[in-house]
Amino acid sequence: MRKKNKIPSGNPFRNIVFLLFAGVFIATAGCSNFINPPTPPALPTPETPAAAKTVETATPFLAASVEFNPALNELDKNIDRLAEEVEKALQKGARLVVTPEMATTGYQYPSRAAIRPYVDTIPGVTTDRFGKLAKQYNAYIAVGMAEQDADTDIFYNSAFLVGPDGYIGKYRKLHLWEAEEHWAAWGDTGVPVFDTDLGRMAINICMDAAYYESARLAALGGADILLFLTNSSAQAVAALPARAQQNGMYIVSANRSDTELDFHMIGLSAIWSPMGRKLAESPYSGKDTKTVADTVIIYAEIDPARYQNRNRANLDERQPELYKDLMLKIAPWDYTKNTTSHDVTAAALQYEPVIGDKDANLANIETLITNAKTKNPALSLVVLPELSVTGPVSRLPVSLITTLAEPAGGSTFSTMARLAKQNGVAIVYGFVEKAANGLYNTAVLLDAKGNQAGKYQKTHLSAADKIWAQPGRAIEVFSAENLGNVGLLIGEDVCFPEAAGVLTVKRADIICIPSAWNGQYSGYMEIHPKVSGNRYPEGSVVLWDAVAMGSEAYTLVANYVGTDRMFLGRSSLFTLDPLYQLDQPVVAGEMAEETLVVKFTTLQNDWWVNQEMLISSRRTDYYMDLVRELTVH
Repeated sequence: MRKKNKIPSGNPFRNIVFLLFAGVFIATAGCSNFINPPTPPALPTPETPAAAKTVETATPFLAASVEFNPALNELDKNIDRLAEEVEKALQKGARLVVTPEMATTGYQYPSRAAIRPYVDTIPGVTTDRFGKLAKQYNAYIAVGMAEQDADTDIFYNSAFLVGPDGYIGKYRKLHLWEAEEHWAAWGDTGVPVFDTDLGRMAINICMDAAYYESARLAALGGADILLFLTNSSAQAVAALPARAQQNGMYIVSANRSDTELDFHMIGLSAIWSPMGRKLAESPYSGKDTKTVADTVIIYAEIDPARYQNRNRANLDERQPELYKDLMLKIAPWDYTKNTTSHDVTAAALQYEPVIGDKDANLANIETLITNAKTKNPALSLVVLPELSVTGPVSRLPVSLITTLAEPAGGSTFSTMARLAKQNGVAIVYGFVEKAANGLYNTAVLLDAKGNQAGKYQKTHLSAADKIWAQPGRAIEVFSAENLGNVGLLIGEDVCFPEAAGVLTVKRADIICIPSAWNGQYSGYMEIHPKVSGNRYPEGSVVLWDAVAMGSEAYTLVANYVGTDRMFLGRSSLFTLDPLYQLDQPVVAGEMAEETLVVKFTTLQNDWWVNQEMLISSRRTDYYMDLVRELTVH
């Protein structure tokens, strides 16, 4: 995502204050051509899990990202230079080459009249030029350009794909940023997927990354590789690890590394694995680097055997019948949304559970809440881990789990309601719920008076959950006094961006996620530390952050530590925009019991990006596949 004269001035920390702050984690150093990043913190999850299917009909191949800096108003020179750079990658054996957004023209044009001399049809002269290279080297090339529709004379921010047999197809950018709205129409192609002998490929462009729907549509169409063309100052490139993990796709991204007029692009073109691991990355280009004359080309191997993987398998675990609200676009008018900001002091409780011992866990919880309130009199919200009072029960006999289960208004509710009222805090806790039709992994939101404000039954069950639990059948947002609209997710729900998407449509101001995480999904961030103006702390989990950034809702995660399950802690607050220094994520440690206390202010409506803007610019007319029953192969 790009901004032009949009970054607010002033103290970037004015909206959030921390009572506990974890250290900064330097994820990678600057890279040169064809560099592998340092190993991130170890997680007990292999790159290719044993259960993953393999593809034996194709061999690994080399992909290249060409970080090329075009000049404004120099179409012919740009095409000549770009063709030379693409050919360099092809000569080194690349079978797939991706170039930046608007690579033939440069980016900032103020009107249709200004860009008219530099547009081309697709197919046209530009596709012919790169099609010849693709044929000569038996390769595939994606190029970003300004397109003129031959029939309507409408212009689009587009990209095309050519291969050994010539022109394959095009994509018109679905979600536009303000700069190109002065000359380009919103894309009308949807997100097509192109079959090639290297695998199935789809294209997204820059601002598309701010909307999880763009990459999700590619994955639901069967894409193995997402070709990502961008002119990014931070947000677009920062979103890519989450898009890879959410969809189990390789991502090959190409950015620029220069300043065009008043807009700076940071480099960091990268290639990501389907598990969200960084395979290659170009150097970071800071704002003091006004121009970068030399093109940088990075390379990484893509292995078709990894097209079938754990993350991709999650696509068949989606619950489209629960996602129908994603087709709603309640904007720009919505008289039901909360419009009141709240100053919130919240705590995520991180502790080692005694599995199956309610009394021991409740006693520990009471001590932790009481101490947190004593030390922080303004405390207004407490979030506990998944199945807070029993600990994770999947290794217990189903008969014992049934014994531990209780109805929604049972003894645990009574204890938690007393703690909420006694301490004047809202509490989110989890328990094994006994209902007429079975057992549920349930989270409850109590208000500060001890009343139940909402209840959520986990909708996306893990394999361990399925042994004993039924899936919930609704994703809801609940109103709580002095908090606003609160959404609840549990554990593996974060692997399904549609779940947080529904909470966004329903205008959640805060999302609480009780978790029992030991590395079974996602992983720690590997984005370059300089991407974010307020750096992410060590141990930031990609998909937890993706909930906050994708919904523009403050997101609190509470997790366990210890036990023989080796829970990994890292309870967190993830925020609306650390990239451009609105606020600062906070992450607890990995090993110790800890009460993570944070302060934040909901509804940052004056910031350059916020939930209102995201909702207003969603392209629901192209999202139908999100709510259809689809089998992805």
